[in-house]
Amino acid sequence: MNYHWDFGDVLHYWPLFETGLGYTLGFTLISALIGMVTGALLTLLRRSGWKILSVPAVAFVEVFRCTPALVQLVWCYYALPVVLGITLSPMMAALLALSCYGAAFYSEIFRAGLDTVEIGQWDAAYALGMRPFTALRRVIGPQAFKIMIAPLVSQFVLQLKNTSLVSVVTVPDLVYQGQMVASATYKPLEVYTTIAIIYFAILFPITQVARILERRYHV
Repeated sequence: MNYHWDFGDVLHYWPLFETGLGYTLGFTLISALIGMVTGALLTLLRRSGWKILSVPAVAFVEVFRCTPALVQLVWCYYALPVVLGITLSPMMAALLALSCYGAAFYSEIFRAGLDTVEIGQWDAAYALGMRPFTALRRVIGPQAFKIMIAPLVSQFVLQLKNTSLVSVVTVPDLVYQGQMVASATYKPLEVYTTIAIIYFAILFPITQVARILERRYHV
């Protein structure tokens, strides 16, 4: 089968791709930031030693780690109005789902990073009169962060790829705009090839940074 590739009509709609890319990058950055902050809080709750705090935190992490991001996204948009009477806009539902999904994985990265620091470092910090939070900030955190850098970058890459799911709830991201262009041009192969190239152009440099960091810190 000889297929005649023609990107001319597709590139005519380039402004739509730019708009979609803006939404994709925006959702990635905001959900990653919220996910990191929430993940850090979950890690502290899990390490608190109080079951009333640690058990719900562990449950949250396991639920969002062990269910697909697409299912979470659809559930937030369609099920919350039924279960809790909370109606969210497509953008809010997408942001909530991606942030919670990311938070679960960021929490695991933070937990694993802290666990790699020898217990003697905590003891040394306490011997110097530091309180737990001060010890975490000044002694344990800097050591653990070097180990966590590469996994954090890798999770950010996954976060960016997961934004392609938000088109399911009509958020006008890159994939959603591509669907509109494909409907207008009847050239889905060219459209999704263009989308793939855009994702690759963004993600490939980031993955190379992650590999460099992995080699540098032996993660």
